[in-house]
Amino acid sequence: MSWKQKWINPVLEKEFRLRMRTIRSPLALLAYLVVIGLLALGYIYLEMHNRGSRGFTPESSRMLFYFLSGAQLVLVCFMAPGLTAGVISGEREKQTLNILLTTQQSSTTIILSKLFSALSFMFLIVFATLPVYSIVFLFGGISPGQLVAVFGFYVLVMIALGSLGVLFSTLLKKTVVSLIVTYGVGLFLYVFTGLAAIFIMGVTNNAARELSGILIGINPLAAMISIFEPNFSQEFFGGSWTGIKLWHLFVPFHLILAAVAMLLSIRFLRPRLKRHR
Repeated sequence: MSWKQKWINPVLEKEFRLRMRTIRSPLALLAYLVVIGLLALGYIYLEMHNRGSRGFTPESSRMLFYFLSGAQLVLVCFMAPGLTAGVISGEREKQTLNILLTTQQSSTTIILSKLFSALSFMFLIVFATLPVYSIVFLFGGISPGQLVAVFGFYVLVMIALGSLGVLFSTLLKKTVVSLIVTYGVGLFLYVFTGLAAIFIMGVTNNAARELSGILIGINPLAAMISIFEPNFSQEFFGGSWTGIKLWHLFVPFHLILAAVAMLLSIRFLRPRLKRHR
């Protein structure tokens, strides 16, 4: 099977038709863009009202960028597990998984098609907000490279959390259980580790500070801040890891996490016959 047939396949086509051809998709996209636009305009209005004659400064523009980026990141972390945690278990509950497995599509093609189709709508929503971010460039304070880095973070978090959702959807039979486990793992990775890092910072020895830096490096919000604030990483590492930023730990960790989750999903998608001695 050629690469073209792997990516343009019946599984991917069916998923796109189901997700993109309903009236709910454009309405959800419109509602989200309206909310993000109103938040941005409301923030600008409050800043100009408070600053008076000074108007909207580049510093205000930078804070607006942080605000929009944080809101988008929360959306990604919330939506990715919900979109992917039922892609395989849902087929199993509808009793269509066995039929899907009898087709010519390989396990790799099925898993990747399910993941990409599930995340496609989120990709569309996130990248549709680019015109809202153009407001920031009217006032300065943020470079195009920083904007590209933030959207790269979005994509990486989507793929990592989405891969976990597909994995648990493959291993667990019920969608509800898969959804709960995926959100639980996400909360552990992004909330518990961050709180543990803040708690460990109270310990003054260098080993503890290094551990807090490693834990907080898993958090996407902290890693994203480390791109814009050079001294933010050193608050956790101190002087022991000079030159290391939080995003230096964030990127490889999430790439490995996504790769392992995908490989395990492919491995356990098809039932294995037990050998009789």
